[in-house]
Amino acid sequence: MISLLKYLRKKDWLFIFIVIGLIVAQVWLELTMPDYTKNLTTIVQTESEDMGEVWRNGGMMLLCAFGSMASAVLCSFLVASVASSMSRNIRTALFSRISSFSNKEMHTFHIASLITRTTNDVVQVQNFMAMGLQMLIKAPIMAVWAILKISATQVSWMAATIISIGAILIDVFIVIATCLPKFRRIQKLTDDLNARARENITGVRVIRAFNAEEYQSQKYEAVNNNITNTNLFTSRITSTLSPVLTLAMNGLILAIYWIGALLINDIKLNPADPTSIQPGILERVTILGDMVVFSQYAIQVVMSFMMLIFIFIILPRVLISAKRIKEVLQTEPTIVDGDKNDIQNGDIEFKDVGFSYGGDDHYAIKNINLQIKQGETVAFIGATGCGKTTLINLLMRYFDTGKGQILIGGENIKDHTLDSLRNLFSYAPQKASLFKGTVQSNVTYGSKEVDSAKMEKSLQIAQCGFVQDLEKGLDNEVAQGGTNYSGGQKQRISIARAVYKDAPIFIFDDTFSALDYKTDMLVRKGIKENLSDRTVIIVAQRIGTIKNADKIVVMENGQIADIGTHEELLKSSSIYQEIASSQLDKEEL
Repeated sequence: MISLLKYLRKKDWLFIFIVIGLIVAQVWLELTMPDYTKNLTTIVQTESEDMGEVWRNGGMMLLCAFGSMASAVLCSFLVASVASSMSRNIRTALFSRISSFSNKEMHTFHIASLITRTTNDVVQVQNFMAMGLQMLIKAPIMAVWAILKISATQVSWMAATIISIGAILIDVFIVIATCLPKFRRIQKLTDDLNARARENITGVRVIRAFNAEEYQSQKYEAVNNNITNTNLFTSRITSTLSPVLTLAMNGLILAIYWIGALLINDIKLNPADPTSIQPGILERVTILGDMVVFSQYAIQVVMSFMMLIFIFIILPRVLISAKRIKEVLQTEPTIVDGDKNDIQNGDIEFKDVGFSYGGDDHYAIKNINLQIKQGETVAFIGATGCGKTTLINLLMRYFDTGKGQILIGGENIKDHTLDSLRNLFSYAPQKASLFKGTVQSNVTYGSKEVDSAKMEKSLQIAQCGFVQDLEKGLDNEVAQGGTNYSGGQKQRISIARAVYKDAPIFIFDDTFSALDYKTDMLVRKGIKENLSDRTVIIVAQRIGTIKNADKIVVMENGQIADIGTHEELLKSSSIYQEIASSQLDKEEL
């Protein structure tokens, strides 16, 4: 938790010091009020006719009360400002760190957990700062100050106060020891709950297609019931604090007055004139005043410990949340920038490249040796899971090679910054991703300026003629994830985005799978005619999509099985022949 304090600004620290000063003033005012109460008690008991003293003491009590209230309001405002500022800075830092994560870190934390850490866990820290900071400062100051004020009074009253506080602390210790493991479990269950909800929302069409609503509901309910029962358990345990605190406080007041009554009763009066002003009566009045004052101070001490108890109750959960936040912030990305910022386009070479997703000996790809000449069109084909997309991920450094190296223009891609490397690529991914906005903002994604001529050309190459038929054309709204467009439309907008970037190397990772054969052919024709000087890498399942490539790489079980043109592979590669014969008849071949 302490390490998160670095996300406070200088202005926030200034506010905290002001808050400390205001709290000290507030405590002083609250602890001064009982002195005036004692004076009023003495005035009333001695039948004084000086109403001026009554008004003066009463007025001072009102001033103290108003001053304490003003300090409390200002403290709350400043602390709320500090808590909001800190939570904003933490969320910014989390977003920045998560954005720098490679696929490996994303798989380590999982998306649902990262969402929980960025929202729920940050809120826990913010609430602690907003509510707990005042209590954390005020409670020890008030407790020590009040104890010093009453330490010179009756030992029996002090003993009653200590016994009351001891009973409270024992109950608190039992509650914390019982609930702490449950608080850790609640945060983990919150991750699971978010994961289930996200799974149901993203997979809603598949769930409905398989009539699995009840099955998914049961999975969600299982986690939901688990977190509900855990919360109920912690609530039942912590709810014991309220009656214990009430009993301790009322019992303390009762004990103070009972002891006071015994002390007053022990003082002997003059039997001849019990109502006369004499040392015995004055002593009784003094004890009565001390009793009233002590009871107020004792309540302040108990209230201080109650505030500390509240801190101890919420602190374990906050510490767990802070630890989860630190885990993200302290995780260094495995994909780091190199020193060079001037990578040049050129030949691409894979030299004995191997990679394992688990970091063990079970390689997804291995012994990859391949050279792609600048300006070539190279296609990858093979069975599902043979490593085609893995090669693309390694080339763009979404993962780093486990062994071997990848060169562009004769230079290792690890020696260059990620920005300079990825500026070489125009990428259309396997799964088209559209962002909330307009068609135009999605096509020009990442570009600071809009080139109308370039935009029109990109849409033409990607066969996005449907855009003209939309109600607002390029300004037509795109929902998050592109849910208001068909799969083929999203795919074509994704292709148009890659064409608009117009980088030296184009990568189409199974991008044409959602297109019909005619549109597929027209898009490839447009790419060939307009991007003939670019290096084009195509990952596909259709023979028709790749048969005109300069070089076709056939992959099997994470290795390169054959390399050649369409005609060469039809003669020499049994794997390619099998794929081709399953898609095309003899005449088409």
